[in-house]
Amino acid sequence: MTGLWVVTGAALLVAVVSWLTARRAARRAAQLSEMYWELKYQHAELRNAVLGSGTRKEPEADSGATPPSPRPPSDSFIPLKSLRR
Repeated sequence: MTGLWVVTGAALLVAVVSWLTARRAARRAAQLSEMYWELKYQHAELRNAVLGSGTRKEPEADSGATPPSPRPPSDSFIPLKSLRR
């Protein structure tokens, strides 16, 4: 009878340890996901800042003409066969 209580206690201990490990892993996964999206947002902001400053030209004070509006990049169709090569 004592053997059954030992097995039960060991099983309970293993269950508690695995539950704590799972909670820690879930917390770490949530933290990594948040860090990923924050990094992705910062990368997009930096890319927009770098590309935005490189393509935009300041209008000169002497000319009264309005600067031309930037054209959006054109999307073109790329067949999947060309990507597989």
